[in-house]
Amino acid sequence: MRKNKDFDEIYGFHAVNAALRNKSRKFRNLIISSKNKNRIDKNLLIKIETLTEIPIKEINRIYGNEDKHQGIILKATKINQPSIEDIVKNCNSEKEIIVMLDHVNDPNNIGSIMRSCSLFNCKNLIVSKDSAPEITSTMIKAASGALEVVNYIKVTNLSRTISLLKKNNFWAIGLDSNEVIHNNFDMPKRCLLIMGAENKGLRELTKKNCDEIQNIPIIKNNKYCLESLNVSNACSIALYKHFVN
Repeated sequence: MRKNKDFDEIYGFHAVNAALRNKSRKFRNLIISSKNKNRIDKNLLIKIETLTEIPIKEINRIYGNEDKHQGIILKATKINQPSIEDIVKNCNSEKEIIVMLDHVNDPNNIGSIMRSCSLFNCKNLIVSKDSAPEITSTMIKAASGALEVVNYIKVTNLSRTISLLKKNNFWAIGLDSNEVIHNNFDMPKRCLLIMGAENKGLRELTKKNCDEIQNIPIIKNNKYCLESLNVSNACSIALYKHFVN
């Protein structure tokens, strides 16, 4: 099926409900199964140009297994994402956290991280233009509505972006499972939290630009190859630590 680059195709009830509440979006079409129509607020349905109600079997034929779409697909205009300069200009709070992903490219992980960001008051997620995926239906569904409140900012150079944020009073913390954490460490009020890919960790150049490298202490089980946290789980723990600090 051909996709329009100007629109997001949004799957799943949480993601669709959140999108319909976003005043910056416009809505072209909602495809919904007959059995699910009553699960959407009628006041939200009036915002949609075209409502198509069809049997779930037909939706499955077009879009794949029901686990993927939950019998609801919304076509909505994309969100205009701010630049890193806009973010720096507006990050004036005494307590602020920004997450940066260093070559994390799995859309499910990125969506899950975005969801955690929304719950722990992190409004900005920075990724590399070269390695990070575009916003996809998979990422939107994994984010479960968080894309509507968390900015997804693509930058050309991570190292320069780290330097820019450090100049604006952010303390850059790299999370890397190969390093030893300082047990008395406290998350700074203005924090740039940098996460690396699960199999590779942070790149050396990224590490050099960090103010500090930390990790989350775990009990490794080498027998069963359980040696590290999923990157989205690790990010959630770090975000929580900043949130309660």
